[in-house]
Amino acid sequence: MAKRNEIIILGIDPGYDRLGVAIIKKSQPRDEVLFSDCLQTNAKDEYADRLVSLGNELEKILGKWQPTESAIEKLYFTVNQKTAMKVAGAIGLISYLIKKRNIPLAEYTPLQIKSCVTGFGGANKNQITSLIPRLVKIDKTIKYDDEFDAIAVAITHSVLNKNL
Repeated sequence: MAKRNEIIILGIDPGYDRLGVAIIKKSQPRDEVLFSDCLQTNAKDEYADRLVSLGNELEKILGKWQPTESAIEKLYFTVNQKTAMKVAGAIGLISYLIKKRNIPLAEYTPLQIKSCVTGFGGANKNQITSLIPRLVKIDKTIKYDDEFDAIAVAITHSVLNKNL
């Protein structure tokens, strides 16, 4: 839960099958990961039911951590248009839940995120995941790339948003 004058950033790596979520606290000398997870849905469930599941879990996270800022990775065009459309639907749900709570929401491209975290827009997953623990304090073992991606989105917002 955010205390007065604390900046708590929600980072989202969007998806409907797997959704990366991270909560970081802006602090000195480096930001701290308070929470991260990969929310997964059942592939056998209907798409709408999967969105409901994600929405319910995200609402719990928003209620518990009360972020003051949020950021999401911008959807880039993918070869599989059907998947892209479903991810876009998840982004719509996520955006609605965040904005309903009057939390500012920023979007960052994969290039911006990679550049911010590694200094190189063409960085690969291994480069990103190896640098994140050097940039933020993490007191847990990260299991999924989606968590690392969500943390990277939150780091990007912490660094690029000049109002923080």
